[in-house]
Amino acid sequence: MKINLMVLAIATLMCAVVNEEIMEKKVEDFMIIGISVQTTNENGKSMKDMGMLWQRFYAEGISGRIPNKESEEVYVLYTEYESDYTGPYRAIIGYKVGAMEHIPEGLDGWTFQGGNYVQLTAKGEVPGSVVKIWNEVWAKDAELNRRYTVDYEVYGTRSQHGPDSEVDVFIAVK
Repeated sequence: MKINLMVLAIATLMCAVVNEEIMEKKVEDFMIIGISVQTTNENGKSMKDMGMLWQRFYAEGISGRIPNKESEEVYVLYTEYESDYTGPYRAIIGYKVGAMEHIPEGLDGWTFQGGNYVQLTAKGEVPGSVVKIWNEVWAKDAELNRRYTVDYEVYGTRSQHGPDSEVDVFIAVK
């Protein structure tokens, strides 16, 4: 009897930890200005494309070129899915903005409809922790009941603490 109660207590504790890390959240409509690339997860292409996009983001000083930023948090979005995570999609790096009256030359603006999201937190060294979260999402794709509209990551001040980094990941669900 004591063993069964201990197993139940441990299982309850583990569920509480999982529920604390995975939260459902309603996200409002938002706008992004930034740069993008069309890519796919096939044959590691997205890793190469995202590396080049991040390099361009920093080399071209994109941060200083975007007007009406709502914060200094960098957003990485995945949208325009051809099918699901196995097909082509658009990846965007940019900033959430309050208005898009002026989009600087060489940059693009997107408006996204909000909705229901599951929020996860990648904990640990970036980008490895983020890659790990995405592998977990793909493994549970059917269970999550994904919408494939726009999924995104938020890189704030917590994302720059080496092994103690945290990146919030939002998955659009039905």
